[in-house]
Amino acid sequence: MTAVSEIETVQDRPLGNTDNSSPPEPRPQQEKSTQGDGPPDGGLVAWLQVIGGFMLFFNTWGMLNTFGVFQTYYESGELFQASSSNISWIGSLQSCCLLLTGLLSGPVLDRGYLRILLVFGTFFVTFSLMMLSVCRTYWEALICQGVILGIGGGCLFVPAVAVLPMYFRSKLATAMGLAASGSSTGGIIYPIVFYRLVPRIGFSWAVRVLGFMALGTLLIPLAVMRLRVKPAKPRAILDWSTFTDLHFMILIGAFVIGYAGLYVGLFYLSYFGEATGITNESLSFYLVPILNAGSVFGRTLPNILADKIGPLNVVAPGTMIVSIVLFSLLAVKSAASLVVCVVFFGFFSGIYVALPAVCFVALTHDKSKIGTRIGMGMAMLGLGVLMGGPGGGGIQQSRDNGMDFTGTWIYAGATTMACSIILFILRFMKAGFEMVRC
Repeated sequence: MTAVSEIETVQDRPLGNTDNSSPPEPRPQQEKSTQGDGPPDGGLVAWLQVIGGFMLFFNTWGMLNTFGVFQTYYESGELFQASSSNISWIGSLQSCCLLLTGLLSGPVLDRGYLRILLVFGTFFVTFSLMMLSVCRTYWEALICQGVILGIGGGCLFVPAVAVLPMYFRSKLATAMGLAASGSSTGGIIYPIVFYRLVPRIGFSWAVRVLGFMALGTLLIPLAVMRLRVKPAKPRAILDWSTFTDLHFMILIGAFVIGYAGLYVGLFYLSYFGEATGITNESLSFYLVPILNAGSVFGRTLPNILADKIGPLNVVAPGTMIVSIVLFSLLAVKSAASLVVCVVFFGFFSGIYVALPAVCFVALTHDKSKIGTRIGMGMAMLGLGVLMGGPGGGGIQQSRDNGMDFTGTWIYAGATTMACSIILFILRFMKAGFEMVRC
């Protein structure tokens, strides 16, 4: 019996009744709480949650996926002067704060405060962009875009992935993939809007337009998203059993390493084309929307496949392909070959966003701890983010005719390859060599 039905039963008893000889009249069947039933796996309300999740991804990971154009713009020195590694700290800190905030927003969601998370997240995302529009120094941008925007995104991201398992079971990966495609859509629209508006209305107003877009789209999840179930009693912020769950911790370790290489690609592919002269300024900016266009399918099709054969059977080979693409950048010498690599990277890198939460759910036996587990898992992935952008920027070397990215792409390819190998080991530990759903 759920907490809600327990409360209703107590309230229906006469306060002064002490006669235990006659039990209370049974409640009508149609008035019973159904919160304890399984997920509906469809229906109007369930698919409205997917739309709401799409908008949350649009303004969290979609905003993160936009940082490649900010990296390229900041590298020009028009707003402030800073090294590539220092600039990438803005995007890395934004991603890390988003993931670390999940450590708190997960348990807050478990306590039923979805509306509060959405309100706070909407405010911080909008406020940070408005403040970024008046920034003129590196440290101001680091605080506004790195810290405040990251915290706002963290309030929104966990609801985006934790609400859907309440409404879907057999179609969970598909629903999660459709919602996660919002990050790719945001990564297409936001960079194009920014790049097209900066020459016309300047950096300040271009960023304000992004802020108004974020505010408008975030009103949708505020209107449609709601919890279907919540735990009967509050639970601890940390689920200590997570650290003794071998399979879960191996999964976390793999993604921590993989995220380092992922963020090298997300931050530097645009700048790589311009700095090496492979692409002109216009095409270098459009590499980010091209990447995210490929990621639209990379965050839906693999998830549909994961519903049928299991998430580990998809994520392990998918991350290996990401590694191969990153190593292939060492041989890129033309704009055409770079665009091809960007499209493939965009498609398969979507796995890193859409499938981790599905894997967390699959490896969590006590489903009432899903919110806490997702929050803890994503917070730990923040360590990989901090190793990614700044590490890749620090490895770059200057030369007479531009920048040398050889070490950068080796670093990115090696970390994602290590991630894939660990995931294959985990898959073997779970199911051996049998061709089964895993």
